[in-house]
Amino acid sequence: MKNILSCLLCIVVLLFSCKDDNQKRIAENKKEAARQEIIFSEIKKGWVFYDTPINETAEGTVKTWNEFRLFLAELAKKPKGTMEGYQQKSAAISKVALDLNKNIPLAFDKPQIKSRIAVVITKVSMMDLYIHLDNIPSKKVVVLISEINRELATLQREMDKTVEKSKIPQEQGEADLKKMLDQSRAIPNTNPEVITIE
Repeated sequence: MKNILSCLLCIVVLLFSCKDDNQKRIAENKKEAARQEIIFSEIKKGWVFYDTPINETAEGTVKTWNEFRLFLAELAKKPKGTMEGYQQKSAAISKVALDLNKNIPLAFDKPQIKSRIAVVITKVSMMDLYIHLDNIPSKKVVVLISEINRELATLQREMDKTVEKSKIPQEQGEADLKKMLDQSRAIPNTNPEVITIE
């Protein structure tokens, strides 16, 4: 009889302790859901990309540089209304950003442009990394989105500057001077040609 009473007492204690654990888990799940909802709303509010060219040079480049056009088009597409949708969109933007290094038009195949492209790719990759963490730092993601916009504008301004510089006509003898400067380098840029000064 004592064994039966002690078993019943143990069962009652276990049931009450399980009930307390379930209530704690439910409360923790509600807290986590509320936190995730706050993170989602912050990212949704800050998910604004400048997906249109800011100058005529960029507009013309979009027509001829397929990778740049695809990158801007991917920025323009809105993600699905879930956190997973934003994560998938971030991964897609990151993948398209990596392709910016491919097939750069000859006019823009310069170190200044390549460095700007590298910065854009780095910022996009960082955003993709942060948005896929278990504990998403939403403020960092939103800051990175604004930095991506700023770096994209800087890239387009640099492209415009490069086009404007190419329109400036060379003065007489400037090409010869550049060749002479190149010959005086330890490692010339191109095959040196002998220049005679008259």
